[in-house]
Amino acid sequence: MQVSEKICNFVGEIWDIMAFDSSFKAIDNTLRHDDGCSTALDYVEQSSWVLFLKYFDDLEITREQAAELEEKPYERIIGGEFRWNRWAMPLDATGKYDSARAMVGDDLIEFVNLRLFPYLQNFTQRYDPNTIEYKVGIIFTNIKNKISSGYNLRDVIERVDELKFQTADDRHEMTQIYEDRLRQMGNAGRNGGEYYTPRPLIRTIVKSVAPKIGESVYDGACGSAGFLCEAYTYMHDRVKNAADEEILQSRTFYGKELKGLAYIIAMMNMILHGIQSPNVIRTNTLTENLANITPSEQKNIVLANPPFGGSEREEVQQNFPIKSGETAYMFLQHFIRMMKAGGRAGIVIKNTFLSNGDARLLRKKLLEECNLHTILDLPSGVFTGAGVKTVVLFFTKGEPTEKVWYYQLDKHFTKTNPLTDADLEDFLALQKTKADSENSWTLDATALGEEFDLSVKNPHKVEEVDERSAAEILESIEALNTSATALLKEIKAIL
Repeated sequence: MQVSEKICNFVGEIWDIMAFDSSFKAIDNTLRHDDGCSTALDYVEQSSWVLFLKYFDDLEITREQAAELEEKPYERIIGGEFRWNRWAMPLDATGKYDSARAMVGDDLIEFVNLRLFPYLQNFTQRYDPNTIEYKVGIIFTNIKNKISSGYNLRDVIERVDELKFQTADDRHEMTQIYEDRLRQMGNAGRNGGEYYTPRPLIRTIVKSVAPKIGESVYDGACGSAGFLCEAYTYMHDRVKNAADEEILQSRTFYGKELKGLAYIIAMMNMILHGIQSPNVIRTNTLTENLANITPSEQKNIVLANPPFGGSEREEVQQNFPIKSGETAYMFLQHFIRMMKAGGRAGIVIKNTFLSNGDARLLRKKLLEECNLHTILDLPSGVFTGAGVKTVVLFFTKGEPTEKVWYYQLDKHFTKTNPLTDADLEDFLALQKTKADSENSWTLDATALGEEFDLSVKNPHKVEEVDERSAAEILESIEALNTSATALLKEIKAIL
């Protein structure tokens, strides 16, 4: 490919991404003026179901064209009056949008609420649970139209219709923008932030664990399915034939999620990324008794960021041999149990797990039953607005830990300076050989002591110790207080 062609392609990609971004911003602005939508979560949820139907229609068009080339029949999944170009964007005889026939106002709202949604919800009764039709039915059973104005809905539909998803590049660019919307939703409040993990971190974890085609991938707290989507992207790049693709589509990715909105977003996110029939169920993972998990249910790979800081009722805690009120500790026990022998994991967890007394037995279990070969220490700014420090635990099940390799990401991140893939390149490069550096070191498991303390203590960085006496520190505080009082008097005099 010539340099000029590469430049043109790059400029084209940037232009397309800007177009997607501009459309979403315009849609959000419309929904801000709708009585049924009041938060950023509503904007994402409501634009998502419209976007999904448009995407699905373009997917069906692509399938129709492929079937026509092979001279095979194709029966639409969403057909008749419920096709996009019938109810949303009706066409005239020449194939152009016929605005005169387009429903608006109360007619549009009535059609969507009383006909379209019931039609799609009925897919759960008509189709097998393993089909994409059934998954579509699940989505529209668990979501409702909140857009109260048919004029606002008409505006959203027309803006979404401008987006095209009929090529792989189109879908890739759209998913980039959709992921950004999920990030914005995560930053909008705790309800969203509970299930958003920065994509650069997810991609790094996936690359480190390196799932192979034929291995099953599991996230029991999948949120918006970021780990499953990124794992699919990583593995799809390694597909060699139709058999590989069939394995990825039908028996590779498995997720569970409790929250309703997160579950719906996960389903749509996976389908938008190319996983046509997501194996995601809505359930409280922690209500499953570990003793009842059979070998046939276990998976090769576990990738997750379980919610931290939460709690569960006492009867749920009884499902776990190591009792704890901290949800993340229960999830970690669940993940260990869900792994096959030789299985690999990358789990995000609060850094307090490394040293807290109430996690001692869980650390002991992890170190004795698994090879905790890597701990990635992250600064607090990685999770925007969360204000917590986290680590990523990388381990293999079935052999005890002998050595732990640490990597400390010593950078400062903010909302305007977020984590990027480049920030983690050094970690990935050094992890291959577990090399020592200014930010990495190895600890022998025999040195952990009876508390199994895994605290991050970089031997290459000496912490400054304040050697002043208590009297000297108090004198310094008094001097600062006197200076501050004088400064306040000067400011008061000026005012």
